[in-house]
Amino acid sequence: MEKALWETGREKAAAHETAHNAHGLDWRRKMSDNIAYALLVYTGLQIFVTIGALKNTTGSILPYFALVVLVAAIIPGCGLFERRWEVLSDEEAADPEFSGQYKRDRLMVWIAAIGLPFMLTGLFKGLALFI
Repeated sequence: MEKALWETGREKAAAHETAHNAHGLDWRRKMSDNIAYALLVYTGLQIFVTIGALKNTTGSILPYFALVVLVAAIIPGCGLFERRWEVLSDEEAADPEFSGQYKRDRLMVWIAAIGLPFMLTGLFKGLALFI
């Protein structure tokens, strides 16, 4: 049984490699890479922008807690994008027809990664004016 499982795994890996090499594409891997880099950029920007905004506030721990929540909150959203691409078969992952959908999703991920830190910090600074 162990041999059969090993061979099945090897066959899947070979099929994946063949699909990837035949077209030079693997939308699953490309989206996963983009999401990983976008998470790094989002986290860095969120920390940088929030810390910059906190320099002018009191010594409350609440803004730091909000920072942790905001960084943790983006992970499920990115997971939704990644799950859309993980379900592709090996043939679909190498299909050039998915180019438009990939570009759309990649753009949405990067807009969120770059825009959300500034938008959320602006929102919190605006709310602080009214409180």
